[in-house]
Amino acid sequence: MHIRITILCENSCGPPRGTVGEHGFACFIETEAGNYLFDTGQGIGLVHNAGLLGKDLTSVKAVLLSHGHYDHTQGLPDLLRRTGPVDVFAHPDIFTERYALDRHGRHFVGIPWRRAYLESLGARFRFERDYSQIAPGLYLTGEVPRTNDLEKGDQRLVVPTGEDLFEADPMLDDMSLVINSSKGLVLVLGCAHAGVVNIMEHVCNKTGQEKIYAVVGGTHLGFVGPEEFQETVKAFREFSVEQIGVSHCTGLPRAAQLYHHLTERFFFGTVGTVLEV
Repeated sequence: MHIRITILCENSCGPPRGTVGEHGFACFIETEAGNYLFDTGQGIGLVHNAGLLGKDLTSVKAVLLSHGHYDHTQGLPDLLRRTGPVDVFAHPDIFTERYALDRHGRHFVGIPWRRAYLESLGARFRFERDYSQIAPGLYLTGEVPRTNDLEKGDQRLVVPTGEDLFEADPMLDDMSLVINSSKGLVLVLGCAHAGVVNIMEHVCNKTGQEKIYAVVGGTHLGFVGPEEFQETVKAFREFSVEQIGVSHCTGLPRAAQLYHHLTERFFFGTVGTVLEV
C-alpha cells in the first residue's frame, strides 16, 4: 500500500512558512483506502495548518485517537464541524478523568469535551480494546501489554481514586496505528505511553513480522531515564527500523541524542513533515 503521512500538529514547525506549532500531535494519513486523521492536537493549528499544507479535512473517512489527553483530542470539535458525522476510533477509557503533577501542583489533562457534546457534532465513537483492522492495511494496536521491566510509564500522570486520593494512570487506552505499506510496517505513535519497545514487540507479535520499516510520532522519551533510553535505541536497531521520525513528547534533548545514535535513519517530525512510502 502506498501511503503519505503529513504532520499537521506538533510542538515545532518546518516549511512552508506560516504554519503554527502547539504542544500536541496530529497527522493526516493518505492511503489507497482513503484519508484518515490520527489525533487532532489542541485545536490551535489543526485547521490552519491543514489549509496551508493542502490537506482537505472534509475528506477524512475516520478519526483515530491514540489516547485521552487534551493535546491529542482538543481539536475534535473544529474537525467535526468540517467533516460532519464521522467514525472516531478510540479505546473506551479515553474519557477517564486525568491529571498531571508538576512543580505547580495538579492540573487536568484529560479530554475537555463531554462525549455527548462531541456526538452532537457528529462523532460516532467506535471503541476498541483489541488489535483491530480499521480499513484495508490499517490497524489499531488496541491495549499494549507491558512486558518489560524498564518501561514503567510516566508517574507524573495520575487518576483520582477518591477524595484527594490519586494513583498512577495505567494509560490502558494508549494505542498506536499500524500501516502495512509496500516497504513494510509503518508505526504511528501518539505519545507511546505504553512504551516504545512494548509497542514494537506487540505489533510484531500481532503481525508475525520481525521488522518495522518506519516509526513516526511522539515517543515520550523526553521523560525517561538513561537506561530506558538506551534500551529503546537498541530496540530500534533490533527491529531494523529504517525511518525514525520523532515528534512532540520526545523532547529536543532526546531527539538530538537519537540523531547521534541513528544518524541517517533519523528525522525530526515537525509540522509540515511528510513521510511517503
